[in-house]
Amino acid sequence: MAGSGEEYVISRQKQIERRQKIVTIVSIVSFVGSTVFAAIPAIQQATQPKPATASHSAESELQQQARGYELVLKREPENQTALEGLVNVRLELKDTQGAIQPLEKLMKLRPDRPNYKILLEQIKKQEGKSKRSKKNN
Repeated sequence: MAGSGEEYVISRQKQIERRQKIVTIVSIVSFVGSTVFAAIPAIQQATQPKPATASHSAESELQQQARGYELVLKREPENQTALEGLVNVRLELKDTQGAIQPLEKLMKLRPDRPNYKILLEQIKKQEGKSKRSKKNN
């Protein structure tokens, strides 16, 4: 009887080891599969050529900011923060003509800030140069 007890224990251990191997294999396959399914879209996205919308989206974002500042200035025409923001955004958009009017308003509101006057003079010089170069062409 003692022999059959040992045989039972041995067969039971083999059964447990087989189950452990199956569970381990299933776990590994699941892990690898989920990693592959997560990595495939990332690899596809990285290999696809990106359209040149970065500069376009940056420009449209700046235009949206300019519209936002303009809306604020409709409600509060003397809002210095909005005026400064509008000047900066228009300069980034290379709209020097559009930056002159809010900058002149800032100069009237804050005559103690000489940098507004200096910036306005620089913009007007630049405008004068671009007008002269257009006339020569």
